[in-house]
Amino acid sequence: MEHITLLLGIVIVTALVFDFTNGFHDTANAMATTISTGALKPKVAVAMSAALNLVGAFLSVEVANTISKGLVDESGIQPEVIFAALVGAILWNLVTWLVGLPSSSSHALMGGLVGATIASAGTGAVHGDVLVGKVLLPAVAAPIVAGLAAMFATRLSYKLSGNADTKATKKGYRAGQIASAGLVSLAHGTNDAQKTMGIITLALVAGGALAPDSDPPVWVILCAGLAIALGTYLGGWRIIRTMGKGLTDLQPQQGFAAQTSAATVILASSHIGFSLSTTHSVSGSVMGAGLGRKGGVVRWSTATRMVVAWVLTLPAAALVGALAEWVTGFGAWGTTLVAVFLVGSSFAIWRRSRREVIDHTNVNDDEPAGVVTTAIAAVTPPPAGTVAEDLTATIPAPAEPTAAPPAPSPVA
Repeated sequence: MEHITLLLGIVIVTALVFDFTNGFHDTANAMATTISTGALKPKVAVAMSAALNLVGAFLSVEVANTISKGLVDESGIQPEVIFAALVGAILWNLVTWLVGLPSSSSHALMGGLVGATIASAGTGAVHGDVLVGKVLLPAVAAPIVAGLAAMFATRLSYKLSGNADTKATKKGYRAGQIASAGLVSLAHGTNDAQKTMGIITLALVAGGALAPDSDPPVWVILCAGLAIALGTYLGGWRIIRTMGKGLTDLQPQQGFAAQTSAATVILASSHIGFSLSTTHSVSGSVMGAGLGRKGGVVRWSTATRMVVAWVLTLPAAALVGALAEWVTGFGAWGTTLVAVFLVGSSFAIWRRSRREVIDHTNVNDDEPAGVVTTAIAAVTPPPAGTVAEDLTATIPAPAEPTAAPPAPSPVA
């Protein structure tokens, strides 16, 4: 194994902690729709996703190379910069997990790295063409492409199964959901686990333990895969609820269409080295699937909060990363102070989450709809087959006949 100093060891451990938070933060990407439609039980779903995340970590290193070789100038980076970047990414992951928002762990990592690098070496150390071409443009395109694909796939699914037996159709699509969920999990491991591999490889190069332009060592790939798999198994139940129930109400046909569309986009981006957000892809496909079903309604209040989180992710993580890098610049005591702040903040967020526990027992409970969603639902035609039920529910039942009053007794 490469020669690793104490500081470099701390950076590697912190990177694996980020990878762990990435796992439970992004479990919803693969399994939210499968859990919400009842295709798999919650604990079985996250176990399956964890195993396939681990397998996916070994399939490619293209995204890892984008981060370790392309995004920033390796020669201007020190291990302290990597540590500061990870602090920004971890804290953003935990804050958005606490409020149940499926923001992008990938963009949190990118933002933290860019902010810390600028604070350390200036804007010239960031490769703007790579940032725009392989991070920002895919961030905009991914949810749109996945959403449109899922919308058309949903409409096609309902059209093809229109005259089929409803029970048999749902059973078939649930089986398809399990397969497509596995594909998303595999794609997630291929894309997201590589980001931590890239960060660790960059730290090893910065610390002199690896030669520049090196690929991730096998032990780095294994550790990153295990960390994201463990985080996935624990399950980010808060975000699973938002993705599965907070955006729209999904039927098995929609879940299958959403997951298949998202997996296709993620795997294609991994193959060409785009540091794509799986969260953006899956969220876009879920909204597209919601719009693809006649009578389906997307909860735009939740969608709006998600988009705001997406927009804030890069600058917020960059700001925290830059501040952390500024503090670590004061020497060992500065690095220690940042580490204590990270541990203390993480513990405080965890304690706050215990006030309202969300786990596998209540993950499928519905979230209250917002004002916009309620208004849209009021004017949206219901899906076929429910009109008679709605009319029955609105027509009052006939009143029960009242007994006749007793006849007056005769007067003596």
